[in-house]
Amino acid sequence: MKKEKDYMGDKNIVYEEQHIKELFEKKQEELQSKIELNNMVTIDTLHNVAGVDLAYWKNKDKEYACCCIVVYDYKTLEVIEKKSSVGEVTVPYIAGCLAFREYELFEKTAQLLENNVDLYMFDGNGYLHPRHMGLATYAGIMLGKPTIGVAKSFYKFIDFDYSNLKPEEGNYIDIVIGGEVYGRVLRTHTGVKPIFVSVGNMIDLEVATKIVMNMIGEESHIPITTRYADIMTHEVRKNRLSNEK
Repeated sequence: MKKEKDYMGDKNIVYEEQHIKELFEKKQEELQSKIELNNMVTIDTLHNVAGVDLAYWKNKDKEYACCCIVVYDYKTLEVIEKKSSVGEVTVPYIAGCLAFREYELFEKTAQLLENNVDLYMFDGNGYLHPRHMGLATYAGIMLGKPTIGVAKSFYKFIDFDYSNLKPEEGNYIDIVIGGEVYGRVLRTHTGVKPIFVSVGNMIDLEVATKIVMNMIGEESHIPITTRYADIMTHEVRKNRLSNEK
């Protein structure tokens, strides 16, 4: 009897998550009309650019995350401000619906910023998504801010071969699906693995690529914005885990 009860419990969980997935995907489809692909960023006047990343951990039967935002001066590449937030995660992981899991904590962290941010750069995807609604795009719509998605790995919702990408710095291949450009495979340093750039909102791919390339340091193939946001999340998580012991 116990085995049957456990099995039914698992089925209920699967059913609930399927229902949530359908609701999330419907919301994503509704928001597609709000995506702004025309460029609203002027590089010459761009000042504050923020990198965003999140990290997760579990404590007993609960899951937690920290969101870190590092704001840079685009012209000097100096850090202006750093903020972080920690919170319990109650939205389950559902492939293709990560924005609904991460946005609330991101928004909470963004509200702590003391400086205006001209553009947010997310460690993840934007338009490079089956419904064009990665976290960068969703957040851009919600905030009404220009956003860029910069992913370290390829979101394999489609088969796309970029093995012919030239090894030299600055080379790229556009990810075209059904005649539409979803994103770009970009080589930021000669001989290193590429990154995957996609627009979030209120920017075009050409300008997004220029901004990303301008924020590539010598020590890494990813932008300093998301790199240091990522480093910061590991520090915050480590401190929280130490305090929880």
